Amino acid sequence: MRTEYTTFFPMLGLRGCALCAALLLSAVIVGACRDTSPTGEPNEPTEPQATESHPQASLEDATLTPAEMSLFDGKTLGDWKITDFGGQGKVYVKDGSIYLEQGNDMTGINWAGPLVRMNYEITLEAMRVSGSDFFCGLTFPVNESYCSLILGGWGGTVCGLSNIDYYDAANNETTRIVSFETGKWYHVRLRVTPNRIQAWVEEEADQLVDMDITGRKIDTRIEVDLSQPLGVATWQTAGAVRNIKLRKLAD
Repeated sequence: MRTEYTTFFPMLGLRGCALCAALLLSAVIVGACRDTSPTGEPNEPTEPQATESHPQASLEDATLTPAEMSLFDGKTLGDWKITDFGGQGKVYVKDGSIYLEQGNDMTGINWAGPLVRMNYEITLEAMRVSGSDFFCGLTFPVNESYCSLILGGWGGTVCGLSNIDYYDAANNETTRIVSFETGKWYHVRLRVTPNRIQAWVEEEADQLVDMDITGRKIDTRIEVDLSQPLGVATWQTAGAVRNIKLRKLAD
């Protein structure tokens, strides 16, 4: 016996067909509306999830740094990278120190880890190994600008900040004359707070810089621009640094 499928819908009539179609459409709509999240709540549009990465953005995020941290473990360069000045001398770790051999003209290292741009202190020990110019040019961030603390430049004794209102450490009000001994370690402390840069060499009483930078133009000399955002460099001189530490200050 052959079943005639075509006879079913005519039996329903036009009104019955319309009713079936309406019921089918309602079932589809209800099923779609009941699609829920695992919590039973209706799904909401979500933002794309960020993927883990390690770009330069980490340099800008002070939240990635603890209140105090060592920037040098005494064994490897770690997050310090050799600055490509061109003509730079050899850079290596020896006896718990980073040695920067004399270059033509500059030798330096750059910090490639997380960075703090305001309300911080950097401390380190620096030594002139040989030569007669600056053995520690510490370049550091001041909010979105950069500046350098120069120790022993312009013949071996000039110290100060480069630059203030486009004038370097030898030609602005931070200029100081200090006699440094070759082969001696000097303790250096730099503090950056809103509207002020301070620096000390050796004892607390030996304050080298206390500069109100309100309304002043802060930048670096073009020769050390490659030391940004944070770096240490020498000029026609061999130097060494060790015990490099950073401490965040309260706002």
